[in-house]
Amino acid sequence: MTMDERIDELRERRRAATAGGGAARVERQHAKGKLTARERIAYLCDDDSFAELDAHRTHRTTAFGMDETTIPGDGVVTGTARIDDRPVCVFAHDFTVFGGSLGEVVGEKITKLMQIARTNGHPLIGLNDSGGARIQEGVRSLGGFGEIFKANTDCSGVIPQLSAIMGPCAGGAVYSPAITDFTFMVEGTSHMFITGPQVIETVTGEEVSFEELGGASTHTERSGVAHRRFDDEHQCLDALRVLLSYLPANNLDHPPRFAGTPPVAADPGAVVPDAPSKPYDMHAALAGIIDADSLFELQPAHARNLIVGFARLDGQSVGVVANQPQAQAGTLDIDASVKAARFVRFCDSFGIPILTLVDVPGFLPGTDQEHGGIIRHGAKLLFAYAEATVPLLTVITRKAYGGAYDVMASKHLGADVNYAWPTAEIAVMGPQGAVNILYRDELADTDDPDARRAALVEEYREEFANPYTAAEAGFIDAVIEPTETRARLLADLERLDGKHIDSPERRHGNIPL
Repeated sequence: MTMDERIDELRERRRAATAGGGAARVERQHAKGKLTARERIAYLCDDDSFAELDAHRTHRTTAFGMDETTIPGDGVVTGTARIDDRPVCVFAHDFTVFGGSLGEVVGEKITKLMQIARTNGHPLIGLNDSGGARIQEGVRSLGGFGEIFKANTDCSGVIPQLSAIMGPCAGGAVYSPAITDFTFMVEGTSHMFITGPQVIETVTGEEVSFEELGGASTHTERSGVAHRRFDDEHQCLDALRVLLSYLPANNLDHPPRFAGTPPVAADPGAVVPDAPSKPYDMHAALAGIIDADSLFELQPAHARNLIVGFARLDGQSVGVVANQPQAQAGTLDIDASVKAARFVRFCDSFGIPILTLVDVPGFLPGTDQEHGGIIRHGAKLLFAYAEATVPLLTVITRKAYGGAYDVMASKHLGADVNYAWPTAEIAVMGPQGAVNILYRDELADTDDPDARRAALVEEYREEFANPYTAAEAGFIDAVIEPTETRARLLADLERLDGKHIDSPERRHGNIPL
């Protein structure tokens, strides 16, 4: 063959490799409101930056007539690309080819890409749209999953791993996204579950729909498996780009630095009510501290009593953990503790400073919480803060009661800077509960217990439930005006830029999972 003939052959093979399962299957994909694998990659990545790998690979299976159908690429598109001119590694299951199912070769393609990502320090993005394990390949498909899980684990804490669920993700397939750092879903078209509705109905008799079992609403509101949900795939892919802008390429890198913008609000403390029990929106307090419109919240519909997400302070990426008084008075419960603990550990893995805003009356009481293991789950958040080595900046806006005061990045756990606004109340418990215990006999003997209780509560609040006792003990570095907060934090970030902690030699700590 001549060179021209060989080039023609190459171009024909390339056309075949990019055709997926054919026009009819592509049309069915579009009819469901879904993009194809290559369309997703093209939309997500910078123009003409995607360099595909292993486009000509095919499965090796001959059983069940598989040898009669070999499609180049074999159900997954993998390669390197750039997003905002930063290198990334990306794979996308191709549902038009064998339903995107994972066989031996699909597993090999993905793990090869993951090795490239880890070796070169590039973020890994997985666009999941797969029917799960390829039944025709038996245990080899299960082996492929296992090797992906191991690669996910090896990459954890080394490079950011982002997952978008853009179709079905069932059975063992769900555990790869679960190991990754953040998972996004698309409303109506994406589903995650271990066992499908048919199996559940057969075993338990319970009827359940795909959407109720593992849809985007279920996993972003109830289970906490996913971090954000979106109305369509374009919104989801846009959000992946935004999230990447807050993250470093790897654990030895720094996040991109942007030009800072002034906060939306001039006084973050203006939203704190005079009445200690009155709720307010912590988002409004944040708006007076962080760069304008810079909060990228994660899991906003799950454990609403705690806010976590990324923001910027004068263009620098920071992680935010904040109690939300509008939901369950900002108490810590099981879901909030787990939500915050994993986020703190992610930030610590990738050198992102953590800003903690505290308004917490304690842990949520109740037998459901106790029986559900609030002791163990609350300890996860305590452990995460205590082992963190990144700059920890804490501001107490109002309540900081009981053990929750300790857990929320207190000085005792190693926080670098702890501030309190004049509205802060730091005590073992709230004045009402303290008075009921400390003055039980006196209240029982008085003619007007309500009036006496009110007076004692006010005395206790003035004497004990204030920031000055903690400041006198050195547990609070300064009591500051709310309008001073941003300037203080910016100076602290600059001062703590070179923070380094020599941790004791050990394999790893044993977090109470």
